[in-house]
Amino acid sequence: MMEVNAALIDKLSHLARLEIKPQENDQLQKDMQQMIGFIEKLQELDTTGIEPLMHLTEEINVLRADEVKHSVSREVALQNAALKNEAFFMVPKVIKK
Repeated sequence: MMEVNAALIDKLSHLARLEIKPQENDQLQKDMQQMIGFIEKLQELDTTGIEPLMHLTEEINVLRADEVKHSVSREVALQNAALKNEAFFMVPKVIKK
């Protein structure tokens, strides 16, 4: 079984750019050891002759045809706009430079 120790936690936290507090280290080691145990248990299964699963079902996504339908005119769309000019909705600036 792979051992999860403080050195491994430090390495993984550095790679993932996570700041692990010292008081969280013990619980994190236990949790990771348990996850690795689950994976090692799964590796015990004999999967000889089993095809890899690409999708959960045999269902195929059915999409509707893209059709042009009735739309609202620019004037009607802009009628209730709080801020507008003659052709566009106007919104407050959200990107700061």
